[in-house]
Parts: sequence; structure tokens; C-alpha cells
Amino acid sequence: MKLKLIASSLLMVSLTACQVNADSLVNLGSQSVQLATLNDAQVKQLSDKSCTQMDAEAKVAPDNNPYAIRLNKISQSLGDTINGTKINYKVYLTQDVNAWAMANGCVRVYSGLMDKMTDNEIQGVVGHELGHVALGHSKKAMQVAYGTQLARGAIAATTNATIASLTGSQLGDIAEQAINAQFSQKQEREADNFSFDYLVKKGINPIGLATAFEKLGGGEASLLSTHPSSSARSQNIRDRIAQMNQAK
Repeated sequence: MKLKLIASSLLMVSLTACQVNADSLVNLGSQSVQLATLNDAQVKQLSDKSCTQMDAEAKVAPDNNPYAIRLNKISQSLGDTINGTKINYKVYLTQDVNAWAMANGCVRVYSGLMDKMTDNEIQGVVGHELGHVALGHSKKAMQVAYGTQLARGAIAATTNATIASLTGSQLGDIAEQAINAQFSQKQEREADNFSFDYLVKKGINPIGLATAFEKLGGGEASLLSTHPSSSARSQNIRDRIAQMNQAK
């Protein structure tokens, strides 16, 4: 979620995707419908292995790298758990502009995104990604990704043993699909609002989420395919800030 992304474009997958829903599982066939019953432990196991595979294929910033130091400072303001799940933050050194999170709390931010964003904007972006995790969207995305491989006959029936024996190539395919998952308009709005509430709870100004949308949109809006548009999502956050200030 992956390193073969659209380079040098203002594209952030989770923030700009469109639709993952229950119908997606049904469309994969009767076998993959059963994946809706994957328990949390199985999803975590698959996410752990997929994230490890992604890290192996990426250039991960070491702890003493300026990007890693910066993200560590930002992450301290956000906390290290989400709904009881430990969050693991790392930076991928690449010019691609992206960030994503998996259901196991694996959060990856690309240096290309960090180059374009202020710390406050990165807080907003990461808050949005954490929203997808906390609200179960990332879990569903992993189920759909695994189900697609099952429906294609690329992997066998769903068991813990099967997950443990997946090859690096299979894990890479699953991870890339999960990271590129397209969320519904409702899910995106839910993640936006989660980020807003989460930032406010942490004492962080939520304006960064609005300005991040504006940067991701801008002249490249045709690349985003967001529903609603980046401008509408930015306005939603600005409206909520105004309402919050009026209530004080």
C-alpha cells in the first residue's frame, strides 16, 4: 500500500478513495462472503504479515533520520493506541505523496507527503487514517483484499495456518489492495469527523485537516475522485470549527 504508486501526484489513497462496502464481499462469490466472519485475531495476523512485507519492500527511515524524528514528535501528540490497539508509526522514504493505516495499528507516512504538509496537517491526515482503523473500515478493506485473492484462486480457504503460510508475493498483493481500498462517501466522512473529534480531544487544532484537503485538492482535483470533493470535506471541517468556536 504499494510502493508502485502514482509518483509525484498529490494523491493520498485513504483520504481520496471512494467505496468499500458489504456488496464488495458479495460480489467476490460465495467463498469470499465467508470472509465477513474473519475474527479480529485473524485480521490482525494478516495485517501484521502484510505490513511486515510492505516494510521489507520499502525504504524505511531509521530512527535517527530527520523524517522519523519529526513523525515521532507528531505521533507523541496523537498517542500510541487507538481503541486499545498499539499504533506503530514509520516513515517511508519516497517522493510519493501518501499515508495509510492497517487494522493492526500499522501507520505509514511517506516523506513526500511530509514535505508538502505542516505538522498540524500531518496530525489531521494521520487522525483520518486512525479513524478508518477505529471505525472498522480498515478491517473490512483487509477482508475484501483477502477475499479477492481467494476468489481468484490465488490462495486456499481461510485458516490461521493458511495466513501464516502466505508468500511474500501474496502478502504484497493483499497489502496493496487493502491500502488502495476505496471507501464509501459515508466512510470517508466518518473518518474525517473522527479525525476532527480526535484532534480536539487531544488539544490539537483541527484546522490542519481542512488545509490538508485543500493541498491535496488544488489544481490536481481531477486525480482525487473524492466523493464528496476535497473542497466539500475541507468546508465540513471549517464549519465544525466555527460551530465549536461559537459554542465556547
